[in-house]
Amino acid sequence: MAKESLGYVKLEWTCPNCHQRNPGPQKTCGTCGAPQPADVKFVQAEREEIIKDETEAEKAKTAAPDIHCPYCGTRNPADAAVCSQCSGELKGGQQRAAGQVIGAHVAKPMVELPCPSCGNKNPDTALICAHCGAQLKTTPKPPPQAPAKKGSPWVLIFVGLAILLCGILGIVFLINLLRTDDITGTVTSVAWRRTVAIEQYGPVERADFRDEIPSGAEIGACEWRYHHTQADPAPNADKVCGTPYTVDQGTGFGEVVQDCEYKVNQEYCKYTVTEWAKVDEWVQTGQDFNPIWPTSSSLNSDQRLGDRTEEYRILFDAGSDNYTYETSNFDLFQACRIGSEWTLSVNGLGGVVGIEPAN
Repeated sequence: MAKESLGYVKLEWTCPNCHQRNPGPQKTCGTCGAPQPADVKFVQAEREEIIKDETEAEKAKTAAPDIHCPYCGTRNPADAAVCSQCSGELKGGQQRAAGQVIGAHVAKPMVELPCPSCGNKNPDTALICAHCGAQLKTTPKPPPQAPAKKGSPWVLIFVGLAILLCGILGIVFLINLLRTDDITGTVTSVAWRRTVAIEQYGPVERADFRDEIPSGAEIGACEWRYHHTQADPAPNADKVCGTPYTVDQGTGFGEVVQDCEYKVNQEYCKYTVTEWAKVDEWVQTGQDFNPIWPTSSSLNSDQRLGDRTEEYRILFDAGSDNYTYETSNFDLFQACRIGSEWTLSVNGLGGVVGIEPAN
């Protein structure tokens, strides 16, 4: 699949000191001034807006993951040599990881929410009230998790035994299906069928994609049909894309991408060619050991004999059960004389998969 970029969005991070939500590109907390820690996670905003400003979009596209100062932890641009906070060398600093998929792109209609302090309405993406400067979004400390309740050991034992039993039953069924039993049977009757195809040379109508039609064929009506799927754009292709998702760039920005593929359509045409094709068949059947090929003198001048097929059926009496074996082996059929005994290899479904003379 081909990846298609839909643009860039600002991510957010939470200050571990005051729990204020801050824009991803912002290097220090807007409330308490604490530097962004090296291990802070970028998360998606409640509603992601694709950056429209060309300058900012270009910055998001070309910026490399920032480096955190090994001395004070301050986040610095990737090309910085010294820390903007403590002037320490950034040579040993750690560059943020990038390329992780954060989640599906969050695209929702914008709504306005009242400020909890002054009541002024702000866009739902705002982090600070435009009227009074109060915090609009904080991430509260997660409450301590209650100890997980332990399930009854008897329930776990029962489930484990049930899974084990199902596995054993499946193995037993498979073994019985693949296993064959040898049964002695006596030939009670036989039957045979021989067929000769009759071919005629003339116009034959077929259908295929245009590039597969043989040269010299007379092409008729065509229609567009799905032919194959590929990653690159192509003429007469339907573009199919998955759900857009956001990828962390390690810079406080996220790239919104989607995986696309192209379902290519090609012309599917009826065409006519002149060739030998089966138009009829001669059939001869019997219940003896003298099979013959069907013959006739009624061939037209534009007809010929085609492929020959032979089928032989042998019926066995194995006491309380009867079995049938089918083969195209003429010599084996001839050996199965009435009253002769054979060892039948019977599978778990009751089918005869092989025979050999009984010793």
